[in-house]
Amino acid sequence: MGRKFCVGGNWKMNGDKASITELCKTLSAGPLDPNTEVVVGCPAPYLSLARSLLPETIGVAAQNCYKVAKGAFTGEISPAMLKDLGLGWVILGHSERRAIFGETDELIAEKVAHALAEGLKVIACIGETLQEREAGQTEAVCFRQTKAIAAQVKDWSNVVIAYEPVWAIGTGKTATPEQAQEVHAALRKWFTENVSADVSNAIRIQYGGSVTAANCRELAAKPDIDGFLVGGASLKPEFIQIVNARQ
Repeated sequence: MGRKFCVGGNWKMNGDKASITELCKTLSAGPLDPNTEVVVGCPAPYLSLARSLLPETIGVAAQNCYKVAKGAFTGEISPAMLKDLGLGWVILGHSERRAIFGETDELIAEKVAHALAEGLKVIACIGETLQEREAGQTEAVCFRQTKAIAAQVKDWSNVVIAYEPVWAIGTGKTATPEQAQEVHAALRKWFTENVSADVSNAIRIQYGGSVTAANCRELAAKPDIDGFLVGGASLKPEFIQIVNARQ
C-alpha cells in the first residue's frame, strides 16, 4: 500500500483577509497528523497571503488555472504564475467548474497536462450527478472523465484524483462509506486495466462530498479512500479533526 493520506480543503469563493488570516493561524497551530499530506485551495486574491502565513508542511493550491503559460486570456491565471508565487498545487475539474462554467472533460484534461508539465501537483476532480447515479451511470461517468485525463497524462506521480459525487457536495448528503468505497475500488480497477497496476496501486483517490468530523473516520477506514477533498468544513476548526481522521 504505502499511499500517503492526503486531505485537501477547498475554500471555494469564501473568505477575506481577516478570516483567512485566522484560518491560517488555526491550521498552523494544529496539531495536524504528520502522516497526512494537507493542501488548502485558497481564492486567487489571497494565495500569496495564505502561502506567507502557513508552514511549508501545508500545501497551498489555486482552485483553477489555464492550459497555457501566458497570453490574451483575460481573467485567467497560469501555472507559471502560481509557481512564481511559490505555490505547489492546483485543483482542476471541480464539478462547479464543469457545471457552472461549462468546462469540458477535454479542457480539464488539457489543463491537468499543462499544470503537470509546469511542475504543479494536481487534484483532479471527477464525479456523477444525482440523475447520473439514479440512471446507473456512476461508473460510466467517472471512467469517461478519468479517461479524458489519461489521454493527456503519462506520469501520474503528481496527480491526486478526487471523487466527488455531485449530489453530495454541500447538500449534507454523504455517500455512505460503502458507496464511496465501491466507486474508489472501481476507479482503481479502471487504472489497473487502462493505465497500469503500478499507477493503480500508487495513485491516491480522495473522497469529497459533505465530509465532516462526524463521518470522516468511518470513510478513512475504507481501503481505497486515500483522503478527502473538503468543502464547507475546511473553513471551520473541525477541518483539523478531518485531517487527523486516521489517527
